[in-house]
Amino acid sequence: MTAIHFTKMQGAGNDFVVLDAIDEPVRISTPLVRFLADRRFGIGADQLLLIEPAQKEGEPLRYRIFNSDGDEVEQCGNGARCVGRFALARGYAEGNAIPFVTMKGRICVRAEADGRMVADMGQPRFACEEIPFNPEGLASRTEGRITLYTLPCPAAGCDVEFSVASMGNPHATVFVENVDTTPIEVIGPFLQQSACFPESVNVGFVERLSATHARIRVWERGPGETLACGTGTSAAMAAGVMRGLFENRVEFDARGGDLACAWAGPGSSLDLIGPAEVVFTGTIEVPDELLG
Repeated sequence: MTAIHFTKMQGAGNDFVVLDAIDEPVRISTPLVRFLADRRFGIGADQLLLIEPAQKEGEPLRYRIFNSDGDEVEQCGNGARCVGRFALARGYAEGNAIPFVTMKGRICVRAEADGRMVADMGQPRFACEEIPFNPEGLASRTEGRITLYTLPCPAAGCDVEFSVASMGNPHATVFVENVDTTPIEVIGPFLQQSACFPESVNVGFVERLSATHARIRVWERGPGETLACGTGTSAAMAAGVMRGLFENRVEFDARGGDLACAWAGPGSSLDLIGPAEVVFTGTIEVPDELLG
């Protein structure tokens, strides 16, 4: 058995196991991630976040994201805010701006005076090849500055209209009348399994309350529904602005708490604003055969 030190963190209920590979190198494997993320036999988390030393001199720290099923993924907005808070607490960053290198590039996190963390999520991307997304054979229409696509979902007894975007990972956004009564547990997996998303997709369901306020639920790749999803909320913000439904700052009510997004539109970066908190720290004994 090997003892591994960890920090449990959460951002609006999206929870993470954070491992510090700068202080304590660890060999990551799919079985290890699944063990640590298990809510009965492990610590329990939507994702595992791994902070590593800079890969090259002069580069920022690196952080990696693993879903609870063990798959490594490209981006996580709530996770970025949490690792930013973690890096500040460990003295790995100075000032209130913390850059990181991720699988898909760089991300910068900054601390606000009110205690919230802001993640610069970069520019939303809508080109099909960047998501990736194959629209061949799908009905479509244009609303505002974005294309909406439709897929019949027999299991839900309805057609599903959605937009697509990349926030460093793939997203489909569905605007609905009521997020509580929409069968997201049917529509989410349906879109994820569609051949038009060759790398699967995270699916956001958005209930617009006003031009500056919305409710959101997200069915993610790997864990299924989470209490909040930073990149999903960012993609929803981008979709709403492009459709003309949202102003440039929107408050989102997720099931685990409140998030906000600010975006001036195409050509500018999108900010994701919200809490990032330590829940507890500890040590867990891990069977050696789970280590990579």
